[in-house]
Amino acid sequence: MTSRSQTYLPSPLQLACERIVRGTGSSAAEAQAVAANLVMANLMGHDSHGVGMLPRYVDAVLEGGLQPNAEVAVRLDAGSLLTLDGQRGYGQVIGAQTMQLAIARAKRDGVCIASLANAHHLGRIGHWTELAVDAGLVAMHFVNVLSRPVVAPWGGGDGRFGTNPCCIGIPLKGRDPFVLDFATSRVAQGKMRVAHNEQRRVPEGYLIDQSGQATTDPGVVVVPQPPGPLGHVMGALMTFGEHKGFGLAMACELLGGALTGGGTFHNRDYSKRSVYNGMLTVLMDPEKLGTAQAFEREAEAFMRWIDEAPSAPGGQGIQTAGQPERTTRKLRERQGIAIDPITLAELGAAAAKVGVNDWQQQLDSSAGH
Repeated sequence: MTSRSQTYLPSPLQLACERIVRGTGSSAAEAQAVAANLVMANLMGHDSHGVGMLPRYVDAVLEGGLQPNAEVAVRLDAGSLLTLDGQRGYGQVIGAQTMQLAIARAKRDGVCIASLANAHHLGRIGHWTELAVDAGLVAMHFVNVLSRPVVAPWGGGDGRFGTNPCCIGIPLKGRDPFVLDFATSRVAQGKMRVAHNEQRRVPEGYLIDQSGQATTDPGVVVVPQPPGPLGHVMGALMTFGEHKGFGLAMACELLGGALTGGGTFHNRDYSKRSVYNGMLTVLMDPEKLGTAQAFEREAEAFMRWIDEAPSAPGGQGIQTAGQPERTTRKLRERQGIAIDPITLAELGAAAAKVGVNDWQQQLDSSAGH
C-alpha cells in the first residue's frame, strides 16, 4: 500500500457508493444492498471484491450488460432442485435472492441443489456461504467467471478461463463457522488490480506475461501490453497447486458454467466490462440428515485437536478458514478502509459517467480517519 492511500470509515464509504449505484438507475434498496456488500468485502480484507469493482459495474450498466433492478427468475422448481436465472442483474441482489430461496428449501427438505445462471458479478462468494451457515446449514458453491479469460491451464501459456472460485461453509456449534473461500487461480484477479493500482510487484509464481513467461508485474493482467509472439496483449494468472488447482478450476467451469446453463469459455469475445457468474450451490441440513449430534461432537473434538497443535517455529500460529477475515473486519471497522489514489480516481470518474457529483462529500467526513 502506498503512503498516499486514504482511509475511510465504512458508513460514509457505503453512502458514497450508494450514490453512484443509484446513478446507474438502481432503486434505493438495490443501491444499499450493492454498496453494503462491496464495503463488507473491503472490511473482510478482500479489497479485490470491494468498492474498487464499482467503476467496472458502472461501465457494464452503460454498455447494457448489467441490468439494474433485475430479480432472480425461477426456471424450474422441483422440490429440492431449483433452477434459477439471474437475468444479468447485480450479483449482490441476485445472490441474496438465490440464497433466500435455497436456504428455505434446505430447511424444509433437508437439502437443496440450486443452479444459478446469468448473474452479474456475485462478489465474495464467502458472503453467500455465511448466510447459509448462519442458518445452520452446510454449504458448497462451485462458480465460474465469464469475463476475459485470465487464468492459464497448468502447463499452458495463455488465459483460457476465469478465477473460478470454490467455497465450502460448515457451521460449528459454539464456534465461529468454517468458511473456506478461494479462487482456483493462485490469487484473485482483483488482487492484481489492487497491486497494480498501488504500484506493487507480486510474488513469483503468480503470473505469466503476454509471451507466456513468468513475471512479477501485475499490470500484465490489468492493462494491455505490447503483443507477444502469438499476438496476445495480456498475460495470465496461474492456478494454485499446479495441476490440482487446474483440475478444480475445470470442475467449477463445468459445474458452475455448463451444468447451470450459464455458459463456459470457448472462444467468445469478452471485451466488454460485464462479469457474469454461474453458481452451483449445494445446501444440507445436518438436523435433517440425522447426524447432527455426532456431527457436533466430532467437529468439536477435531477443532480442539487443531487448536492444540503447536505453532511452527517462527510462525504466527494456526488460523482456520474464515478466521483471518473476521480478524481483519474488527480491525478495519475501527481503523477504516484504505483506498489507493488510483481506485479513488476511478470511483470519481465512474460517478461522473452517471451524473453523480456529490459522492465525494460523503467521504470527506471520514477521510484520514
